[in-house]
Amino acid sequence: MLSAKAAAFRRINRSKARTVVLIPGWATDYRIFDLLDINFNYILPIDFSPLHFEENLLDFLEENSINKISLFGWSLGGFAAAKFASRHKEMIDELILTGIREGYSDEEIAETKDRLNKNKKGRLYKFYSQSFYKKEQMGRFKGLIREYCSDMDRDHLFEGLDYFKEVKIDPESLKDIEKIEIIHGAYDKIAPIEEARNLKEALPQAEFTVIEDAGHIWW
Repeated sequence: MLSAKAAAFRRINRSKARTVVLIPGWATDYRIFDLLDINFNYILPIDFSPLHFEENLLDFLEENSINKISLFGWSLGGFAAAKFASRHKEMIDELILTGIREGYSDEEIAETKDRLNKNKKGRLYKFYSQSFYKKEQMGRFKGLIREYCSDMDRDHLFEGLDYFKEVKIDPESLKDIEKIEIIHGAYDKIAPIEEARNLKEALPQAEFTVIEDAGHIWW
């Protein structure tokens, strides 16, 4: 019988050779990847907390006898992916970082908390709308965004913001990861592309892919 921690993940066999863990960003959940199509089997964190992600994933992998994975970390998920990879290098086949930043300032975090307290739905809708380069791209996620704006728990949102205070992507800790890919939307308003380029410069082994006509969410 799977433990409660292991049951927090769902494994989807897509008849691919490799398996990737998809790690969502702030103010989203695993459903944000419903339209993503990459050449992997998927592991989805159904009950995602960045604070407990490493422990929970290790439990799941052990109970399913999985000893090699790739990680796809989007936005906040990129921090969780990089942290896990830096601590468990022997398990990592490929590290894919997308929509990432070097870090967030205390001022940015405090301002976001203040706006959430004043008008949670309004602040969330602005975040989601800024995540897309074109309105028609956002339209593909219309129903999900409506649910997020209505149902996202404020405590969960604040947990993610507090996590931002504690984490940075440290290139030095990833120097032994042989296969790294950084993917970034050319018009990302949430995570400026310059920060992704800085991380690429510090990780000479990494491939850098720019998705044209795309923002923070490019799939």
